[in-house]
Amino acid sequence: MTVTPAHLRVLASRAEALTAELRKLCDSAPHGSPEHDHLATARHAADWLARGAEELQRAAADLARLEAQPCGLPWAVCPEHGNTLSSQAGVSTCRVCRRSWTYDRPGQPCREPVTWKVIDRAGTETRMCDGHVLGARAAAQGATFVRLGAGGTQQ
Repeated sequence: MTVTPAHLRVLASRAEALTAELRKLCDSAPHGSPEHDHLATARHAADWLARGAEELQRAAADLARLEAQPCGLPWAVCPEHGNTLSSQAGVSTCRVCRRSWTYDRPGQPCREPVTWKVIDRAGTETRMCDGHVLGARAAAQGATFVRLGAGGTQQ
């Protein structure tokens, strides 16, 4: 069986539903009743299920990023701010958000997931990440920008 982000999201959804059901059950016992006092372990389990659901959602997002086609343009950028990186002693830092990477990001191909298809006036199609699109919008006059969904498919 191949694990997919969708599969993990379904499991997270089921964990969220179980959490809600368990909390509703625990809350239905009147305060001060013997049942209410003995449901502390069940309340604790609901908290663990909620954390498990969050972790499954995070794992699904991580897996989706892993599966995504990398941008691959020959220079890396800040994924949020574009071509705003400076590099010193093997550490790259965004001049806007101050986020840093412990490798020479500008000297490496971009590893961010492809999220856009850009078609220039000549009809050449280039797939790129959010960060590279920021620069392309300013430089590629007359280009068409198409937002891609999960797995690089057109939305």
